Order: sequence, then structure tokens, then C-alpha cells
Amino acid sequence: MEDDLVSEGDILLCSEKEFHDAVKMNDTGKMQELIKKGVNVKAKNKVDRKALHWAAGAGTEQALRLLLDHDTDVDERDIFGMNALLLASWFGHLKILQVLVSCGAKFNCENKDGLSMLHCAAQRGHTRVLEFIMEDLEDVRLDRVDKSGKTALHLAAEHGQLEVVEYLIGMGCSHGLKDKEENTAMHLAARPGHTEVLQRVVETGAGIDERNIDGLTALHVAADGGHYECVKLLLESGCNVNSLTHKNMSGLHFVARRGFDREAGLLLEAGVDINAVDNQQNTPLHMAVLNNHSQVVRLLIDADCDLDMTDCKGYRAVSSANRFWSRGSQRQQTALHIAAEHGWQDLAEMMLISGVNLTMTDKQGKTCLEVAARGNHVILVDMIIKADRFYKWEKDHMGSDQDPWVGRPLSFKQDHQPETQHLRSVVWSLATRSLCRGEWKLLAQHWDFSDAHIRAIEQQWTGMKSFKEHGHRMLLIWLHGVGVAGENPTKGLYEGLVEIGRTDLAECVRQKANAESSSPRVCSAM
Repeated sequence: MEDDLVSEGDILLCSEKEFHDAVKMNDTGKMQELIKKGVNVKAKNKVDRKALHWAAGAGTEQALRLLLDHDTDVDERDIFGMNALLLASWFGHLKILQVLVSCGAKFNCENKDGLSMLHCAAQRGHTRVLEFIMEDLEDVRLDRVDKSGKTALHLAAEHGQLEVVEYLIGMGCSHGLKDKEENTAMHLAARPGHTEVLQRVVETGAGIDERNIDGLTALHVAADGGHYECVKLLLESGCNVNSLTHKNMSGLHFVARRGFDREAGLLLEAGVDINAVDNQQNTPLHMAVLNNHSQVVRLLIDADCDLDMTDCKGYRAVSSANRFWSRGSQRQQTALHIAAEHGWQDLAEMMLISGVNLTMTDKQGKTCLEVAARGNHVILVDMIIKADRFYKWEKDHMGSDQDPWVGRPLSFKQDHQPETQHLRSVVWSLATRSLCRGEWKLLAQHWDFSDAHIRAIEQQWTGMKSFKEHGHRMLLIWLHGVGVAGENPTKGLYEGLVEIGRTDLAECVRQKANAESSSPRVCSAM
């Protein structure tokens, strides 16, 4: 058979490829057969790997010994800078390593990333190889760094190699060294969530609050990754729960942004500053709302966070040297503004029930009601109006020494209760069949809807008959308030209709209500 190239994508002849495959399979018989035919035992593939590399990587000892009779250049490297010694260390082939060292291989070699034998074995978790390197070879530096500044301990911690970490610590490696990004072994173990490794590094007494180049501690990186056990371990080990990054972010900012509610609970229990602001004035609540993480929002509200703090997003750096910031592009939004902008009803409901300042305005002078209206978030607009009217009713009717609304269900969402279905049918009929254009506004003003409430309702435009929809929404909002106050809706409707000069409708309401003797608070559809 003619000895052509294996393929257009490779540079090996068929016989050379066959020889490489025999080496990988430890098939010395095939190897000898090909050698007798004159195969080039030093032939390299497209990544500069020759048969000796494959023997070292595959751990085929007999093939290696046969190769060494024909190829003594044991230090040749492939395009990644890996020679036979490094490959044996990477794949954990101790016997291969010993054979190569006995043949004079240079054991202070490194690949293109600066990884030595020690680094390769540590990253891959080969403790027996490490023992050989440290105990049988000379002049091996335990704290030698690769091109990213990482020691063997760094790499073992980063890749969760607990046995290797324990061995290196036992050999006396330095515990607090930092890589080029100023990460310690603690940072590197916490980032992927290697709890047992982190525990072992913490036990060395290394600085638990050391910061990396971005000002992050191990707690920050564990929180950002949502690693519950690591966060718990660091807190129990006495780390500073309120440590801030260079961007003034606490661990709570990270978990709020990611939506990690279990980790948020740990931080809150540890006494984290719930209202800490980062360098854009974002609180953890802002981040949780912005990313629509309802469980974290619930935790923050239950922990009594400040619902009325405003953010200052989009700062523009004027002089990074003295860290002066222009406030020209800030948005000054509360968390409720953010929920209103995105139309997130569940988040808004939580904050509205907890009590927020609905007069707060953003940079453009807009309240959350105006923001919701502008975004055409109709249901949310109605929720905010209901809440505003409830707050005013509560202020007028609940004493300052009372806990408002104790034990009573409260919701500002759309009412779908079966027991109110008849009343909702009545107001729908009234709005769509009986009230003329503009009359719903007169009723709204009689029932103390503010001008802002009316404008927000009117902002939804669906055509020339929009007033019917506007009136229906207003009546449902009013009905909510009547239910909250425990008032008679029939009486309220009658008095309101009389006030706006629609005595005909008022009388119809009265007559229908009187006919419903079983329930004086229910009137029939007109």
C-alpha cells in the first residue's frame, strides 16, 4: 500500500499514524514491525506531537521503553509547550515519570502557560506524582508560580483537589500568596464552591478578608457563585460580613443580583448592612428588583429594608484619579419605580403592602404611578392607585398606636373572588352601558380620586370609547376601597350618582338593592 498522508488536515504518513496508534495501545509488536519497515519514530503530527508524547500521556510503559531505544530526545515540546515529562505529570503516570527522569529528562521544564510538573500534578490531583516530585527530585520550588502567578496550591484549590491541598500544606507551602489578579487560594476555592478545600485553607490561618484586584474577598466570590456552604463556612469563621469591594458592593449585593435567597438569608442573619449602597447608589433591594428576584425581595422587605431609597444609575466618571463622579446621568429611582417601569406586579405588590412613599419622584420628576402609566402597565397603575387610596384611608381611620391591618388579608391586585363577582358585574354594566363621557371623572372626583390618579387612568388610550374602560377601572378601584373600609357599595354608588346629577341611575340602584332583601349590600345589574 502506498504510504500517503493520512488526510489533508494532517501531516503524518499512514505508516506514521499507524505507529502513533500502536504506541497509544502499547502494542510493541506492531511498533517493532513498523520500525523494521523504516517508519520515522520521531515523526510529528500537526500539533508537533511525536510517539514519545503519546506514550507519556497514555502511560504505555513498554512502548515508552522501546521508543527510548530509538528516540532519546525526551525534552521535545509540542505546540502547547508540553513535553513527555509534563504529559506524564498531567495524566498522573508515575512509572512513566520515573523512567523519563532516569533517562535524563529535564525536570525543571514548563509549558507555554508556565506550568511545571508540580503545577500539572497539583491541578489534576495526582498526589503520588507530587510525592515523587517533592521527595525524589532536587531543587523543586514548592511555591513556584506559572504565568498567571498561580502556585501549585492555587491550582489545587481552584480545581477542588483536597488531598493535594492537604499534602502541599503539610509540605510547608505558603498559604497567603496571591496570583496576578491578587486571588489567594481562599478566593480560588470559594469561587467554584469547593467547601472542603476552603475549610482546609481557612484552617491555616490565612487572611480570611484578603481582597483581590477588584476588592473582592472570598465571601464576595462565594456569594456571587451562590455557594451556600462556602458562605456559611466563611461567616462562621469570622469574616467581615460588611466588607465592600472597590465598587462598594457587599456580599448582599451579589446574592441580590443573582437571586440567591438562601445565601441572602445567611448574610441577613449575620448582620449584613441591608441598606448598603454601591458606587451607583444601588441597594441590594434595587438589584433584586431590577433582576426580578421575588424571593430575595421578600427577604429584604421582611428584614425591614428601606423601600424609599433612590439609586443613581449610570454615573459618568469625570476624574478617576480623585474618584469624582458626575451626577448628571443618575435616574434616582426607588425600587418601586423599577418595578413600575418593568410592569412587575408581584414585586410591586410586596412593596405596596409593606408601605412605600408614593410621592417619591425620579430624576425626571415622575412618581412610580406616572412611570407605570407611561409604560402602559394598566394593572400596575390600578394597583398603585388602590394602595395610595388605602394609605390615606388607613391614616384617617387607624390610630397611631395601632398596628394597621393586623390579621386582615390585603391585596392590590385585580379582584377575582367569587363573592364579589356580582358587584363587579354591576360596575362593568354601569361603566359600559350607563355612564356618559366624562361622568366617570365626576364620580372619581366625588370619591376623592386625585388629579394624578385620573391622569394615570386616562393615559391608556384605546380609541374614542376609551372612557368606558377608564370608568370601569375607576369603579373597580373604588370598589376595592369600599371593601377595605367595610362600607356599603350600594349606598356609595347611590350617593355618588346623585352627586353627579344621575338620579335616574341612582334610583335604579336603590330599587334593585331594595329588591335584594337577602343581602342589603348587593345590587343587581342595571
